[in-house]
This record gives sequence, C-alpha cells and structure tokens, in this order.
Amino acid sequence: MHDLLVVGAGPYGLSLASHAAAAGLGPRVFGRPMASWRDHMPRGMFLKSEPWASDLSDPAGRLRLESYCAEQGMTARHGTPIPVETFAAYGQWFARHAVPAVDERTITRVAARSGGFEAVTEDGERVAARAVVLAVGVLPFVEVPPVLRALDPALVSHSSHHSDLDRFRGRDVTVVGGGQAALETAALLAEQGTRVRVLARADRLRWNDVPPPLDRPRTRSLRSPHSGLGCGWRNWFYAERQGLYRRLPGATRARIAATALGPAGAWWIRERVEGAVEVLTAHRVTGARPVPGGVRLELDTPGTGHSTRYLETEHVIAATGFRATLDRLALLSPDLRADLATTADGAPVVGHTFETTRPGLFLAGLITAPAFGPSMRFIHGATFTARTLLRGVRRHLRGSPPGGLAHVPAGRDLREGVGVAGPG
Repeated sequence: MHDLLVVGAGPYGLSLASHAAAAGLGPRVFGRPMASWRDHMPRGMFLKSEPWASDLSDPAGRLRLESYCAEQGMTARHGTPIPVETFAAYGQWFARHAVPAVDERTITRVAARSGGFEAVTEDGERVAARAVVLAVGVLPFVEVPPVLRALDPALVSHSSHHSDLDRFRGRDVTVVGGGQAALETAALLAEQGTRVRVLARADRLRWNDVPPPLDRPRTRSLRSPHSGLGCGWRNWFYAERQGLYRRLPGATRARIAATALGPAGAWWIRERVEGAVEVLTAHRVTGARPVPGGVRLELDTPGTGHSTRYLETEHVIAATGFRATLDRLALLSPDLRADLATTADGAPVVGHTFETTRPGLFLAGLITAPAFGPSMRFIHGATFTARTLLRGVRRHLRGSPPGGLAHVPAGRDLREGVGVAGPG
C-alpha cells in the first residue's frame, strides 16, 4: 500500500507531488502532466496572471517559470503575458525535474477500503493508498447554463472543449460570457475570420488595469501592493493569507467566493476586442432551440423594459466558467461521496490542511476556493496548498486526528460554524 496517491498532474497536483517527494513520501502520481493546458486551450491564448505569479511550487523554489524561460532563451517579464503553450511546456519540464515518474493513466474511481483507499485506473488496475489527494483541476466542473444544456454538442460547447478553433473559420459563432475566457476566445475567432459576437449579462464589459511596475516608490506600494491576484490590499489578503481567509465567517466566504475577482478581460486583450468583435451587453439567454443551420437564441434585454429579441447563430460557445461541487466528483464511489460533508453551496468541507471529513482524503485546487479563497482559482494558490496540505498528509500518516474538522455524520451538510473545530 502506498502512503500517498495524487490524482491529477496539473499545477496543483505536480506542486504537491514535488513537496511530498522531497519529504520522502514517495507519492504515486496519476494523470497526463498539464493535460488541460495542452488539450483544452486554443493556440494563441495567454496566461492572465503575471509570470512571477505563475510558478509551480517545489520546496527549494528553484523550478520557477522564470528559470524555465531562461533555459529556453526566453525572458519572463512583468507586464508581458506568457503564451499558454509556454506555460504547458514549463509544467512538463517541472514534472521531469521535481516529480517521481508520473503514470499517465486516468483514475476512474476512488473508493474507501480498510486502512485507506483504493483507486482504479482506466485499464482496471487497483492501487491502494493510505492517503489520497484529488487535484483534478477544473474540467470536472464545467458549467453550461441550463437553457443550453439540452442542445446537441454540435451546436453548443464549453470554452474549455477546444484545443483549437479552426473548425469555426468562416462560420457564425456566439460566445456567451463576459470574462477573460469569453473575450479571448472571441478575439481569436475574429482574427481567424469567424463572424463572432459576445453576449454578456453585465451592463458593460470590465477590463483589468495595466499593472504598475514592480519597482515603484514605497508610498505607492504601500497604498496598493502587488500580489499574485493583482494590486491592492484586498487582493493581497486573498493571495497571501489563505489561512486567515478560512477563519472568516462562512457567509462572508460565500459572498466573496461569488463576487471577488469577477468577470473581466485582461488589459492586453482589450484592443483586440473593441472594434473587432460585436458585443451585446445586458443580454441574458432565456431560450434556445435548434433550427436549420444552427441555433435560435431567445434573449432577454432588461435595459429595454425586459423586451425579448431573437438571434440565430451556427454555434454557441459557453464561456461560463465552472461550478465546483461534490456531486461533480464522479470518480468518487457513491459511498465515499455520501460520507463527505458539504457546505451550503454544495462544495465539500475541508479542514485547515485541506482534509475532507473522510480522514485521509484531501482536495486541492478550484474545489477548495469556498474554504481558502479566490487564490485557489489561480496557479498562485499552488504554493500555499502544497505546503499546507503536505502537513495534513504527514499528520494523517502518523495517525493524528484529522486537520481542523470534528466528526461529522456521513452525508451531512455542514452549515456555517457547525462541525468546525478550532480556528483553522
């Protein structure tokens, strides 16, 4: 039986595996390194985060994105976006240098067993471990608006379903959403000759500011410090004090999770959208049905007295984000899933070391954002997660009580303040 099984080989899984290997735990890691970055983002996309905020985490801090770029004869500069292809290659380089051999098979099921857990690979091998970390990224949590879900995949897709956009050359495409994924997808479509428009519910698009220089007068830095999530003390708190964030009242965390760092486009994409892409703000899709040649959308336009208009398009791309809830972790056996407590919004409860209410089962990445804040939606959160979660794994392997959670009956919803032991 292995001490630790890591399911997922993206930035969080690889970072955790690096720390675990350095601690002598000999983790068994499953997944294709950086698969979502390699296979689910079109060519031509860039990272929204700054290069210095996009490092995977190794204990010595040597395997930074900057180091990889220097080795490749490139320079990672503040204020200069990094191509997604470069970041994906960096992650693979990191895996080769910092992580034990990664088994690229997919884990299809994780179940509880005596003394720990049993995972099943895509070809049927059973692997036992005393502790398991699910670092499954964002793809299990794809969110398509209910009004679009019944349509054939030939007519509607999620923005994460495309490794390239060539199939849409010369066609008419409508992108639903107002965030970076929507705006960058629309820009790439327009630049290849696609007739494209953006539908956004907000009354206007929002754009991030050009980041100020890293080297600034001290007074300006004190007023608005840099952080891995942008400038300002609030962003700094989200980015650098995740442990304190978890101590906030549950209602406050839920509100922040729903509103902080909302949909916005990067400053460097703005000139590629404005004047090049048709943008319809204050429009909400209220109906959709197939018609010859594509889809007929019914749109509610509140700004005109909630009038209804119709739009026909050949394909809809839903750039509508992700919803990380326990019911979408389909690889967990029903019994194990039922054994986990959840928050009011359906996310699994995790303690202060990322351990669920099932001792030995840990979570990492987006699904922990309700507990630890917005940084878990970005690469920047990987360092805090790796260091903190590893402490929980080591405590579990020593047989200590679970990190930060009192006993919770199987399947129980954990509402604010109930079942949480200590300050976290």
